[in-house]
Amino acid sequence: MTAPGESMEEQWVDDHAGPVVRPYAVTRGRARPVTGTFDLISLVTATRVEASPEVGLGPEHLAIVALCQRIQSVAEVAAHLDLPVGTIRVLLGDLVARDLVEVREPRVTAGLPDDSIFEAVINGLRAL
Repeated sequence: MTAPGESMEEQWVDDHAGPVVRPYAVTRGRARPVTGTFDLISLVTATRVEASPEVGLGPEHLAIVALCQRIQSVAEVAAHLDLPVGTIRVLLGDLVARDLVEVREPRVTAGLPDDSIFEAVINGLRAL
């Protein structure tokens, strides 16, 4: 509902941020990507120099492809585009499905050290 004397256009503009678009509008209400899980430190690289505007691709999709001409982490993409990480994950899923970006997940470590290392660290800290 608009305030008295406020036009519909003014309602959807923030003084500092400009036009306001809710994250769920960017993802068309989707909360999960169509493919992938995308850890915060997963590395994203564009597979093409630029993406042509296709049906189903919004300006945020195209911005991700442009940004990822150089390798970026998922967290960096979210920060640069000023969008929540959950929204970026959904958009990345769309781009991976269209083969516009490649996402490399972080390597899984061989295993956690056994408890004796943690106990040694704790004992060392107590000795200080």
